[in-house]
Amino acid sequence: MLDTLRNILAFAVDIGVLIFIHELGHYLAARSQGVTVEVFSLGFGPALLKYKAKSGTVWQVTALPLGGYVKMQGWGETDPKAPVLPGSFSGASLSSRAVIVAAGPLANLALAVLLYAGLFMTAGYPTTPAVFSTVQAHSPAAAAQLLPGDRVLAIGGAPVRDFAALQQIIVAHPDADLDFTIGRAGKTFTDSVQIGAVQQGDQRIGHLGVAAAPVYSRLAPLPALVAAFHQTGAIIGDWGSEMGQLIVSHKGLSELSGPIGIAQVTGQVAAMGVASLVTLVAFLSINLGLVNLIPIPILDGGHLLFYAWEGLTRRQVPERVRELGLLFGGTLILMLFVVTTFNDLTRIGAVSWIAHLL
Repeated sequence: MLDTLRNILAFAVDIGVLIFIHELGHYLAARSQGVTVEVFSLGFGPALLKYKAKSGTVWQVTALPLGGYVKMQGWGETDPKAPVLPGSFSGASLSSRAVIVAAGPLANLALAVLLYAGLFMTAGYPTTPAVFSTVQAHSPAAAAQLLPGDRVLAIGGAPVRDFAALQQIIVAHPDADLDFTIGRAGKTFTDSVQIGAVQQGDQRIGHLGVAAAPVYSRLAPLPALVAAFHQTGAIIGDWGSEMGQLIVSHKGLSELSGPIGIAQVTGQVAAMGVASLVTLVAFLSINLGLVNLIPIPILDGGHLLFYAWEGLTRRQVPERVRELGLLFGGTLILMLFVVTTFNDLTRIGAVSWIAHLL
C-alpha cells in the first residue's frame, strides 16, 4: 500500500510539473503576442482551487489532473466573418499563432536542459570510463582472464574513449577474436579476447560479460549548460530513431508505456533519490515535448501543420478538413492510450489474472 501511494504521489507531482511548464509556455507566449488568456487550468473537470489574477486570467486546479489547458480568447474561431476582438487568438498573425502553439513543447525541452544543467552542477556529470567494475563468472571476459579494475585502452589498435565506445565495438563483433590493449596495475599488455554472442530479437550481437560504474564530476555553469544541450540532443536523436522504427516496422509497440507504467517507474525511481527523480522528469519532459510536436491534429504539431498549410497557400484549412483531422487525431490518441494501458496491465500481470479467471 505504501509503495502504491508513493507511486501515485510521485507520478502526480511529476506530471503536474510537466503539464504546468508546458501550459506556462503557451501562456507566456500568448501574453507576449498580445493574446488574452482567459483560463489557465491544471487538469479537467470541476475546479477545486481557483484564483483570478489582475490580468483577468483564471488560474485553477481541477478534479482530473491528467492534462491541462490554456484557454485563449478566440481560440478555435475559424469563421472569417466573425468579429475579431482585441486580444483574440483568431485575430493574431499567423506567425504569432505558431509561436504560441510551439511554445508549449519548446518549454518542455527547455525544462529538460535546465534540469540536466542543474544536475551536472550539483550531482555531477556522469562519465563511464572503459574500466571493468565487475566481470561475470563463466563469461567470455572471464574466459579471457579479464579482471575487475582492468582498463581497456584500445581494441585492434584503435583507442577506446569510454565504456559506451567499448560496447559499440563488442555488439558489432559477435563470435570474433579481438586484440585488447589492457591497462592493469600500472602495466600495459595486449591479449586476444574471444567475443561471445547472444540473440537479441532477430539480431545476433556480441557479448563480453562485463560492467562499468559511472564517475561523476561537477561542472561549472557554462560547461554544464553545454553538456545539458548535448544530453537533450542525444535523447531527441534516440527518440527520433525509435519513432522511425515504430512507424516503419512497428518495432517497440509492445514496449510503450502509458500512465500506469509511468506511475510505476516514477515511484521506483523516486525511491532511488532526488537526482534519479530529476533525471526521470527531464527525460519525460523531452518525450512530452516531442510527442506534442508530432503533426497529428489535436496535438500542437497538428496545429502547426495547419498553420504551415495556411502559410503556403495563403488560405486556412477548410473547416471540414479540420474537423476530420481532429476526429482522426483524437481516435489515434485514444487507440494509443488503449494499447499502452494494455501493455501496462500485461506487465503487472493483470491481463494474465483476468484471463485465468475467464
